[in-house]
Amino acid sequence: MHIKNELRQRLRKAIAEIPESEISVRSSQAVKLLCEQPEFRKAEVVMVFLSLAQEVDTTPIVLRCWQERKRVLAPKVSWNQRRMLPVEIRSLTDDLITSSLGIREPVSGLPFPIPLIDLVIVPGLGFDEFGGRLGRGQGFYDRFLANPEFRGISCGLVFEAQMTSNIPMGPLDQRVRMVVTDDRVRRFS
Repeated sequence: MHIKNELRQRLRKAIAEIPESEISVRSSQAVKLLCEQPEFRKAEVVMVFLSLAQEVDTTPIVLRCWQERKRVLAPKVSWNQRRMLPVEIRSLTDDLITSSLGIREPVSGLPFPIPLIDLVIVPGLGFDEFGGRLGRGQGFYDRFLANPEFRGISCGLVFEAQMTSNIPMGPLDQRVRMVVTDDRVRRFS
């Protein structure tokens, strides 16, 4: 646990050191790279995290999905069930609220069937060269990706500065199948 906390601090510092002027440029580069990938192009149902200030801005991904007639899901956290529910959104204004933790999420809606999700775009404080992910420590994405009904592709989306050599993985930690940054695409078997 101790190592992960140190790593979280180091990665938060690396993110904080990206000049604000570069955040949007790097963010656009990462999004452009993601949208060029066959995994994205083939996907009909995409679940995407709604980015916080220091993350790759996912708004253009959502808009691109709608433009290409893809269905867009966003995670809604169910705190009492300790899990994330994939809920379809059709608007970035009407369908979203900001939770008490400052996270944008769907106002309401029925959970979308997990087996029908083609691609899940996953946030993280960091990823390593093996698809290992360091989240914020709540385990929501780990539980979601571990669901046996999920058969789609999990794709981390971060800045290159958030890549690290090795993240210690616990028994419940889930690896992603690919990571896209502002610099390149990595795929893991």
